Amino acid sequence: MVTEKPDSIYRKRIVFLSVLLCFSYSLFAQQYELNSGWKCIRASSVNKKGELVSQPSFPLDGWMPAVVPGTVLTSLLYNKLIPDPFYGMNNKTIPDIYDAGRDYYTYWFVKDFKETAPVTDDKVWLLFRGVNYSYEVYLNGHKVNGVADSGMYLRHRYDITPYFARDGRNRLAVIVFPPDPVGNPNGGQGGDGTIARSITDQYTAGWDWIQPIHDRNTGIWDKVYIKRTKQVYIENTHVVTEVPGIRNPDGMQQPAIIKVSTEEENYSDKIIEGVLQCELKGKIHLVKVKLSPHTSQVIEFPPTILDNPKLWWPNGYGPQNLYTLKVKFFTNNKQISDAEQVTFGVRELKAVWNMKTKSREIHVNGQRIFIKGGNRILSDAMLRFSKERYEAELRFHRDMNLNLIRVWGGGITERPEFYDACDKYGLLVMQDFWVSGDCNGRWDDPMKLEDTLTRRNYPDNHKLFLESLADQVKMLRNHPSLAIWCGGNEIRPPADILGPFRDSILPRLDGTRFFFEYSNDDSLSYQSGDGPYTIQPDSFFWSHRSFPFNSEVGSVGIGDYESLERFIPKENLIPPYCDKITRKWIVDSVWRYHKYIGYDSAIEAYGHPANAKDFAMKAQLVNYNQYRALIEGFSAHMWDWYTGVIIWKTQNPWTAMLGEMYDVYLDPNACLYGLAEGSKPLHIMYDPVKKSLIAVNNTFTSVDKLKLSAKAYDFNGNEITFVDTLITAPASERTTLVYLKNALDAWAQKAGGFLYLTLSDAATNRLLDENLYWLPDSSGDYPGLQKMAKANVIATQTVIEKGVIEVTLKNTDDKQFAFFVRVSLINRKTGKRILPVFYNNNYISVPPGQQRMVRMEYTPLESVYPEATIEGWNIDYRTVDQLNKK
Repeated sequence: MVTEKPDSIYRKRIVFLSVLLCFSYSLFAQQYELNSGWKCIRASSVNKKGELVSQPSFPLDGWMPAVVPGTVLTSLLYNKLIPDPFYGMNNKTIPDIYDAGRDYYTYWFVKDFKETAPVTDDKVWLLFRGVNYSYEVYLNGHKVNGVADSGMYLRHRYDITPYFARDGRNRLAVIVFPPDPVGNPNGGQGGDGTIARSITDQYTAGWDWIQPIHDRNTGIWDKVYIKRTKQVYIENTHVVTEVPGIRNPDGMQQPAIIKVSTEEENYSDKIIEGVLQCELKGKIHLVKVKLSPHTSQVIEFPPTILDNPKLWWPNGYGPQNLYTLKVKFFTNNKQISDAEQVTFGVRELKAVWNMKTKSREIHVNGQRIFIKGGNRILSDAMLRFSKERYEAELRFHRDMNLNLIRVWGGGITERPEFYDACDKYGLLVMQDFWVSGDCNGRWDDPMKLEDTLTRRNYPDNHKLFLESLADQVKMLRNHPSLAIWCGGNEIRPPADILGPFRDSILPRLDGTRFFFEYSNDDSLSYQSGDGPYTIQPDSFFWSHRSFPFNSEVGSVGIGDYESLERFIPKENLIPPYCDKITRKWIVDSVWRYHKYIGYDSAIEAYGHPANAKDFAMKAQLVNYNQYRALIEGFSAHMWDWYTGVIIWKTQNPWTAMLGEMYDVYLDPNACLYGLAEGSKPLHIMYDPVKKSLIAVNNTFTSVDKLKLSAKAYDFNGNEITFVDTLITAPASERTTLVYLKNALDAWAQKAGGFLYLTLSDAATNRLLDENLYWLPDSSGDYPGLQKMAKANVIATQTVIEKGVIEVTLKNTDDKQFAFFVRVSLINRKTGKRILPVFYNNNYISVPPGQQRMVRMEYTPLESVYPEATIEGWNIDYRTVDQLNKK
């Protein structure tokens, strides 16, 4: 392990103890968040110096409640001084900083809090985890930072010990200045590009999936803490795990190696001697430390052998086991000066070149993982983050059977709470840094203010960029989910940033992960690229050979009618239509403003939509097929053409009308469930190009004695069996099983029909996978679907426990499918959906004479009265009868 080594590094002999040492002490290190009671005001309204504003006696008349963590806009929205920028055309009514000027969004943020003045050798620290963009800090009439600090992605820590009020009543005042320049939001990707001269989120100047964020996210956007310690401060504890050999998730494990280091800093004027303690699984490891005045050191513990470790695996391959490690520094009088706790997973990563595909394979614990990933912007365009929202979004990704998320480079370095959820749900992460091909000069672009060569040297402050890189690596490196560092989106950072980071900073701080210089790097995928991003024939994803590790490929994706109603005014709920004379698609102005990309004639294949509700319903059919076909097409060629794919994209941070599996309100649509179906670890699928059936096994265990059934149904309920046989699905492979040739097309050419595939355990007849395709006629339309008779379905709901309801759908028809049924959980008092709800499946189809269950999990609240509803292609909307309660 390579660790950071300042000039005065100590290494002392370590004493190992297998029993818990008993010290007589009380835990000293304390930390709490300042996340309520803030007030703010536009700085020009005050026109006073910080030394005055930060005095507790300074009047705050006219100040308004502030949202911290948050931005200027989130505080303005909270105080109802701006309309909801996610609704309709409201965003256009909010002044943009480019026109209004930076002073318009330069704000004071003030927090009054009680904290007793330190005594003896105590220290009190003020911690900022993220401020955008530059800021000055004042406490009780004193300026804390000598010059304004800047950079959206750089944590800051200030010793505020000397500035506390004697009576314990303190005032913290922070003036926050926007990025400079703010960029012209002229409609280009990142506007005129100059937003990238600062180290900030580039999308705020506008992109093809979002309108401009008018304050450019100016504010104290991440957490603020107060921390008390003694004279020695601990931070950036680093845990490295080594898992030699090829492992399996089950059974006894050979030992793993755990390496731990931590940074200690002595802030006193004297030499301090003490003991650094590391505790893991009840075992204590100690090292004696001697710290010179005002020096910092990195202390390394020798490698520890962890017997029979519980390993961390990506989603679909094994459990996500986590460990907790505690580090404490004891002074010689056995007082704790500081302590830090780290959660980590035991796993080892490798990136191996596949000579056949000419791309990287990601290996975890010695096993290769076929990457099924999703691109992510961020949770919310206005940076309204929460642990609960991260939990919900990452659970959706787990439920889609994905195993990787890429954090796109025009956004942010994701927060530790995001990584906590990825650790929990087994989602590997590819973290981009803050450059993009659009803003940073990969292409000539007439929308940009400066030429490509000038933009390739963005940002202005390379030193700050490198400091921010090092800091963010230290903040995130213990998360087992973090798999790949990426220099930028579609372009490398400038050479004098890239070289030091790649060759020095990253090896020194985190030499355990692969680094790609940019998202299309040839070291990831030979002759790499990305796209397409628009709707394609389903067969395209099977027949067209894309890039061997495509980091961005996507399609359409809007929510259903209830989702659209949340942000589109009633008068604008008009579906796009094709002008009969010009043959151009006519799209409503609100839809255009919200970045709608066309479904074109794909919806017309299901019949001309009667209204927006009908349009949105038919869009869900297209959504499901597009993303099922996309992931199945890539899976059908795994290890032959591909080693991975990352879908562009799984979500929007704003009410955009393209490429989302769930909307910004956390309501899933059919994209999510089509993708989940096509991504199942053990899956049977139909290749529409080669007319074959293929089994995919994305696990480490071969499965034999599987019963494969392939049946076709016409819309009158007539059934034909094409395949009924036993198969084997080899581990981590795809296997072509049966060629149906042209028989299926000939059968479906008149009106279309259903192809129903199942995999069952031959011994128990337990259903392991099912996959229903609806096939078009010879012209590509679905006339049979348009004439389907109503299905007879008995639906009941059962309360399993608080927060868990199951709905059973029983199709009593002996011929007709109950097709494409959306189950929802609503609040009976409002008639609106409860959000978020986690469905084990949705948009399901129930074969004749069979039944299916949908499990729904939600957070119960006193004000919510849950009731299930169903609606399908051939089932009218209705509520579900409650069967019983437990």
